[in-house]
Amino acid sequence: MQVNITNAQELQTVPFVNLNKYAGKWYEIAAFPQRFQNNCNCTTAEYTVTNKEYVIVENRCNKYSIHGKPSYIKGKAFVDKNSGNAKLKVQFLWPFKGKYWIIDLADDYSYAVVGHPNKKYLWILSRTPKMDDAIYQNIITKIQAKGFAISKIKLTTQL
Repeated sequence: MQVNITNAQELQTVPFVNLNKYAGKWYEIAAFPQRFQNNCNCTTAEYTVTNKEYVIVENRCNKYSIHGKPSYIKGKAFVDKNSGNAKLKVQFLWPFKGKYWIIDLADDYSYAVVGHPNKKYLWILSRTPKMDDAIYQNIITKIQAKGFAISKIKLTTQL
């Protein structure tokens, strides 16, 4: 039996995330489909830095179509100590927390890629509803090199 070294490698995050620059609205460009996001269109995430020990996370989408019923959930993200703010644990339902690792980030914070160390969760985020195709293809190349199954990626419909 051969082991795929790429899939077995530990997932690396970016070295540092400035949470104040990361804060604000992000548009989901593409993601691995997840049960909790079934039938979502126009998906966004908004992050607000607090003076407490967490970041507020607000996820929104329109169900079933781009003009469908709005869906909303609010949670908290807790930074893992000594991670350069690149590893967070997101909680929408107490006491459960999911790993949220920032594995790629544009220097100008115009896009971000978020994954999970088990490589079953992945989101490509942008500050705008559309992403330049060359940037998107470059991201796809990088996440494939990190061991993610790019065949699972589904583009998100945005207005």
